[in-house]
Amino acid sequence: MRQNVLGPGPVRVSELAFGAAAIGNLFTPVTDAEAEEAVAAAWECGVRYFDTAPHYGLGLSERRLGTVLRGMPREEYTISTKVGRLLEPIGSVAGDDLAHGGFAVPATHRRRWDFSAEGVRRSLEGSLQRLGVDRIDIAYLHDPDEHAEWALNEAYPELERLRAEGVLGAIGIGMNQAELPARFVRETDIDAVLLAGRYSLLDQQGLTELLPLAVEHGVGVVAGGVFNSGLLADPKPGATFDYAAAPTELLSRATQLKDACERHGVPLRAAALRFPYGHAAVASVLVGTRSAGEVRDAAVMVNHPTPGALWADLKQLGLLPAHVPVPAEKE
Repeated sequence: MRQNVLGPGPVRVSELAFGAAAIGNLFTPVTDAEAEEAVAAAWECGVRYFDTAPHYGLGLSERRLGTVLRGMPREEYTISTKVGRLLEPIGSVAGDDLAHGGFAVPATHRRRWDFSAEGVRRSLEGSLQRLGVDRIDIAYLHDPDEHAEWALNEAYPELERLRAEGVLGAIGIGMNQAELPARFVRETDIDAVLLAGRYSLLDQQGLTELLPLAVEHGVGVVAGGVFNSGLLADPKPGATFDYAAAPTELLSRATQLKDACERHGVPLRAAALRFPYGHAAVASVLVGTRSAGEVRDAAVMVNHPTPGALWADLKQLGLLPAHVPVPAEKE
């Protein structure tokens, strides 16, 4: 699978990235065996970039990911995790984490926001232990929506020190919005943005400011949430958009996208995966998968031919804005 340089530094990422939230039991349980099979399938398909976070399953995602990756040549893959939420034991288990965090795991820990320099170090030390690897390649500031100044003034400088010391290969910010990452691109020396859900066939908010800024500053973008939590994977009544029931208008638009794609012999999933590569800032597309079958499907879809006539048709139909860049024709 093709590898791209992420931003200005030495870190490389595969064209398709493995998002490990699902194997942390996001919303529904996944067995250890299923999780390990999913990671192994990603490796077999050529995926060499894996993203996780302490938040995902209260550390379960990191532990499961590390179980497989520890057996792989360390120099052959890139791993990213996130800082901003510290996991603190609560002493006793009180139900599960579904209501509070969205993960089907026992509520053994609480998450505490911490974007201090000490919090950054503690978070990365915990991630290294759970993953069982010798280093983290990319550290993302995770969802600092309500903590922008704290993250900018304390967490970011500490990550910058760690990068200068060679402890980290790259610094990034990972969010479900485009505005605050754009500020970080303008005001800091970050290498990467993990942008979830804001650059897809249904939502191009990232194009307003963030993506042009990323090109200008040499910042790499990892496009996550390209299915918008499910609607672009399978648009049908009950499908979700941003983890809530999709509004009727968006469901109709997604259905029209699917119909137009199928007229060109292209599954909607393939078009959704290929679309972000139309922008020069995008280095990788990250897909959250919970099974080996889902991983293999994503690997096939990302390589599915997408003719130029498809993108032209979507624009003519008003399903994509005329100014949106589209990928080069993939044969």
